[in-house]
Amino acid sequence: MKVRGLYRFTQLLSNKCYLYSYTKIAIGIICLWAFPLHAQQSTNIIDWRADEMLNTYLMQQMHQQYALRNTRLQTALQSPQGVRNYQQQLQAAYHKLLGPLPQRTPLQPLVTGTLQQDGYRIEKIIYQSLPQHHVTANLYIPTGKGPSPAALLFCGHEATAKSTPSYQQTAILLAKNGFVVLIIDPLSQGERHQLTDSSGKPLTRGGTTEHTLLNAAAALVGSSVAAYELWDNERGLDYLLSRREVDTTRIGCLGNSGGGTQTAYFMAFEPRIKVAAVCSYITSRERTFELAGPLDGCVQIPDEGKQGIEIADYMHLLAPKPLLILSGRYDFVDYTGAVQAYNEAKQCYTTLNAADQVQLVTVDDGHGISQPKREAAVRWFRKWFYKDDAPVKEGTLNILPAADLNCTTTGELNNSMPNELTLQQHFLQTATALAGSRKQLSGKALADTLQQLLALTTTREKVQVEDTGAFSHPLGKIERKLLRSAHEPPLPFLLIRPQEQAIKKVVICLQDDGKRALLDSTALLQSYLQKGYAILLPDLRGTGETADRPEFNNAKFYNKEYRNVMSSLHLGRPLLGQRVTDLQLLLDYLQTDAAFRQSEVVVHATGMCALVALHAAVVDDRIKYLQVADHLASFTTIIQQVLQKNWYSCVIPDALRYYDVPDLLRIIDKRFAFP
Repeated sequence: MKVRGLYRFTQLLSNKCYLYSYTKIAIGIICLWAFPLHAQQSTNIIDWRADEMLNTYLMQQMHQQYALRNTRLQTALQSPQGVRNYQQQLQAAYHKLLGPLPQRTPLQPLVTGTLQQDGYRIEKIIYQSLPQHHVTANLYIPTGKGPSPAALLFCGHEATAKSTPSYQQTAILLAKNGFVVLIIDPLSQGERHQLTDSSGKPLTRGGTTEHTLLNAAAALVGSSVAAYELWDNERGLDYLLSRREVDTTRIGCLGNSGGGTQTAYFMAFEPRIKVAAVCSYITSRERTFELAGPLDGCVQIPDEGKQGIEIADYMHLLAPKPLLILSGRYDFVDYTGAVQAYNEAKQCYTTLNAADQVQLVTVDDGHGISQPKREAAVRWFRKWFYKDDAPVKEGTLNILPAADLNCTTTGELNNSMPNELTLQQHFLQTATALAGSRKQLSGKALADTLQQLLALTTTREKVQVEDTGAFSHPLGKIERKLLRSAHEPPLPFLLIRPQEQAIKKVVICLQDDGKRALLDSTALLQSYLQKGYAILLPDLRGTGETADRPEFNNAKFYNKEYRNVMSSLHLGRPLLGQRVTDLQLLLDYLQTDAAFRQSEVVVHATGMCALVALHAAVVDDRIKYLQVADHLASFTTIIQQVLQKNWYSCVIPDALRYYDVPDLLRIIDKRFAFP
C-alpha cells in the first residue's frame, strides 16, 4: 500500500528533507489535471526501440555471466577431480541461493483415509512441514511383501495437483511395478492454496500467480518459494523413510513441468536420492530468459545468474547417480536448450566414467508426462533399482476423481485444519522476528549494506551527455539530453534552466510514469524556476519512454515490468538498485557541467521512485535536500498486502534481514536535520 506523510507535521516544518509545505505539494498535484501537456511528441529522446532497451541490456549482462560460467565448466570437465571441485563450488553457491531453511519439527502425520485398488492401495496423508503448516499427499503402496524401493513424485502446475490424471497414471504405473510412491500437493495447488477467502476459495487465477506473489514476499526475508517447496519435499522424504514398506536405501524422485523444477532442485540438494527423472523442464536457463522471459516465481531463484548456475548444473550436482531427461520435441520448454543441457550432462557423466547413467528420451509430443514418457520413467527406475531393463507397458489404469483423493474434508487445508498457518502468515512472523533481532545500523553501516544488497558499484564511470535538441514550452526552452556511461544503458532526461537568473539549486524530479507526466506539473515546476532552480526530468531505466511493453509482461504475474524485474533479480542486481545507479549517474553529470557544479542538489520523488530516492540519499551525500511522497512505508507491507500489483518492482532480496524503510527515514532525518 502506498502511503502519504510518513513524517509528523512538526518534522515537515523543521526538516531540510522537505522544501515545501503540503499546501504547495498539493497545488503541484492539482496541476497534473489542470494543465495540458505541451509538445508531447517532443519529449522522447531515444531514437531506437527505447521500450526494449532495458531488457536488451539485461540479456547482455546475463550472457556475460553465463560466458564466465561456461568457461569454468569446460575447465572442470577436463578431469574427474575438476568435476568434483566444480560440484563443491556449485553446492556452496546453491545452498547460498536457498538461504536458511526451516528447522525440522515433528511431522505429526495423519492418515485420513485408505483406498484399496487392484494391486496397490492409496493412503491419504497429511503431514506438518512447518509448525501449524501442513502438506497433503497420496501414498501409493504396492500389494505384496516389502520393503520396496520408493519414489517421490512432484506435480506440475495443474490446479488438481496429485489428482491430475497423468500424475495418477504415473504413480499407479510405478506402484504396479513395485514402487511405493508419495505424490505431494505443491504449495498453491491441490488442497494447499495459500491465498483464499474465508470459504477456502482461491483469490488468484492459479498456482503460478500465487507462487509469484508469495515469492516476492519470500525474497524480502531471504528465501524463495522454490526453497519452501523443497522443504515440503524434504519433509515428505522424511515421512516416506519412516514407513516400514519402504527400502530406505533405494529412493528416487521424478516430476513433470513445475514438478520437474522441484525434481531438479531436490535431486541436487538431497544426498538420499539415488535415481532421478525430470520431465518437461530441462532446458537452458539462458535461452529461456531470452526467448520466453522469466516464468513464475517457483521456477527460478534470485541470484542464479550471479552465482553462474544453469539448469544443467543441478544435473551436474546429481552426477554420477542415474538421471533420465524426458523431453517433448514440440514442448514450449525449449527443446534446443534441452539438448544443450543434456550434452553438458553427458560430458560431466563421461568425465566421471558414468556415461551410461544419463539418458535423454525424446518423444514427438508437447508438454507433459505422456504415456511413452511415463513408461520410460518407470523402466529407468526398474533398471537401477531392480536391475531390470525390460520395456514397460502401461495398459489400462483406474483414475479416481479428485474428491476421492482429497485428504481434507473441505478440499482446502486453509479451512479444514484448525489454526492452519499460511505461508504468507509464516513470512509475516519471520519479518516480525527479524525486526526484533536485527541490529540498528549507523548511517555508514547502512550505506555499506545497501551498496551490497543493491549491487551498487563503488567506482565512478565517466559520463558523457549528448544534446539531442530542444523544444518550446510555456515553462521556457526545454533541452533534450541523453546521458551515457560505459556499463549502463543510456539515460534520457529533460533539462529546464531558469530564465534570466543564476542557477541557485538543481532539482531532480522523479515519477514512476517518467518525464512526460512530470512535465504536466506546470505550476510545481514553475515554482522551482521562479526560485532560480534548474530542473532535471529523467526517465530512470524502465520508466517513461524506456518502460517495457505490456505484451511482454503476463498480467497473471501482477507486475507491469515483470520480465525486467525478474531478469534483474536473476542477475543479482535488483531493479530498484539499478535505478539508484541512474540517479547517481545524474549526480555525476551535474558535477561535470560547469553550470551546475557549485549548485546543491534537490531530489523530488513520488511513488516507487521515492523509494529509489530514499535509498540514494542514504548512500550518496551529494543529495542535499530531499522531498518524497506516496512511498512504501515498510517492506512488510508487501507481505501483508501481497495481492497488490507491482510490488515486485520494490523487492530487494534479504532486505528485512538488515533494514526496513523506517531505517532509511531515520538516517535521512538525522542527516538532514537542522542543528
